[in-house]
Amino acid sequence: MFVRSLLEVESTQRFVDWGNGTSHRLLTLQDNMGFTICHTVVRAGSESKLHYRNHLEACYCIEGEGEVEDMAGNVFPIRKGDIYVLDQHDPHYLRGGKTQDLVLVSVFNPPLTGSEKHDLTNPEGSAY
Repeated sequence: MFVRSLLEVESTQRFVDWGNGTSHRLLTLQDNMGFTICHTVVRAGSESKLHYRNHLEACYCIEGEGEVEDMAGNVFPIRKGDIYVLDQHDPHYLRGGKTQDLVLVSVFNPPLTGSEKHDLTNPEGSAY
């Protein structure tokens, strides 16, 4: 068993500013759990086109608000208590709220190494 805190992660390479927010990679590949858990903050007013080609992801909102939009133009508001699931490697837009950050617990399978960063300039959507 082990315990790891957000504060502890902030002083390591497991803390990533990904451009439109931050990610505390609480569990990664090296922890041998078979999945990754991140505390993810999406900054208010931001928009990111993302496409996880190598990972499935589920995100549970624990604070704030935002939205996720699929490539068909369907927009899903996300608020505290909501989960969104990218079970088909779905390309999507992720947006922070108009005035509030969107705070998520993100789960990735297979696990991240922990140092991945987004390229938000990629027109295909940032991927890893």
